[in-house]
Amino acid sequence: MDAMKTKSSYICSECGYKSPKWMGKCPGCGSWNTMQETLETPDAASRTKSIASPLQAAMRRGARQMRDIKPGYEKRQSTGLKELDRVLGGGMVQGSLILVGGDPGIGKSTLLLQICRSGVTNGKILYVSGEESEGQIKIRAERLGIDNPDLYLLSENDVETALSAIQDIKPEMVIIDSIQTMHIDAIASASGSVPQVREATNAFMRLAKGMGIVVFIVGHVTKDGALAGPRVLEHMVDCVLYFEGERQTSFRLLRSVKNRFGSTNEIGVFDMTEKGLIEVENPSMLLLEGRNENISGNSVVCAIEGSRGVMAEIQALVTPTGFGNPRRMSAGIDLNRVILLIAVLEKRAHMNLSNSDVYINVAGGLRIDERAVDLGICAAIASGQSDAVIPPDMIFIGEVGLGGELRAVSQLEKRIGEAAKLGFSSAIVPKRSLKKIKVPDGFAAYGADTIDDVMRLIKRK
Repeated sequence: MDAMKTKSSYICSECGYKSPKWMGKCPGCGSWNTMQETLETPDAASRTKSIASPLQAAMRRGARQMRDIKPGYEKRQSTGLKELDRVLGGGMVQGSLILVGGDPGIGKSTLLLQICRSGVTNGKILYVSGEESEGQIKIRAERLGIDNPDLYLLSENDVETALSAIQDIKPEMVIIDSIQTMHIDAIASASGSVPQVREATNAFMRLAKGMGIVVFIVGHVTKDGALAGPRVLEHMVDCVLYFEGERQTSFRLLRSVKNRFGSTNEIGVFDMTEKGLIEVENPSMLLLEGRNENISGNSVVCAIEGSRGVMAEIQALVTPTGFGNPRRMSAGIDLNRVILLIAVLEKRAHMNLSNSDVYINVAGGLRIDERAVDLGICAAIASGQSDAVIPPDMIFIGEVGLGGELRAVSQLEKRIGEAAKLGFSSAIVPKRSLKKIKVPDGFAAYGADTIDDVMRLIKRK
């Protein structure tokens, strides 16, 4: 009888593909060794669907004409943190489900606890923790200076108990820390498994839409930096935020990778202190602080993060190799892009780097993915090899093609304006872009067509 009541299936931890037998390669996403065994009961599906059944009445209205629908849940509310509001697209949207991911100890719980201050919402806030007790959360809240009489704490990892508490308290905002610790008894698998994470998120999604409240859920990340659990988890939520940074530094970056109610190009910048996260209005000053202006191998670039320009320092160390094959390492920039630019420098700028190790680093722990910093990387490598110091008041903006040509980049005028505000007085940019922009008074913009032209300009300065 027990064998008839319980059956075993295999589910992919990456995409959620379900199979009655184990397979080395998932047919759904093509990943290897991601099929995990899961025990299921025949009534598990019906029981999980009925968890939030009292909340589904408000959602069962049938099809209606769009002109008759009032966007009642599109009202935005501030979180009390301008940087978080920026990333969310102007604030929290009622009835939304927001997923916050990041490495352990990066500050996810601290960030969410800080938005529980008095005055953030007009109603109650429920903080559900499956990892800490109420006493531990209170100690952290007192350290952060949070004393909100409308803040309720619940140490529980059972989804049904959490949903019952939400229906009793009727809060305006709910925080689930974390989704991997939540458990549904109807599913015969461990907490954090694919079925548990998927069904728990589905239950909180119904709750958010049915009651029109904001639900934040915390998600752990894997060693590869991706959110743990099935990929379908990111499709179920309305907004996915990644909290980035190195635990050894105080610099923290909040980035949106999905947002149904706003842009995914915005970032929020924070500084981690003993009293919590402090918003950084001018991240360029923080990233350039302590810069050594009299050393070779350093260049300054301007990257566009969201709607603002961010100045960053590119550091390059070029040393003779002690092995047969030279080493290439990078931190903050894609290694494959660095290897490509080294090949361009060897072929088009006639630099000999085949016997040198090249190490690239973005100071401050920032990660840059756009091509506009190509020219700054090349300049830093050239400076590191020749031991020639780049003028400290010069920045580099431009994409480098395989032919060694400089290609135009977007928002060049905004980048130059950000550099001028911080005291920089010159820039090397693609020559074809100079005709389309207005350069600030007292700022010198030098145009170049190829990477070889850039090398000659640097030597003159």
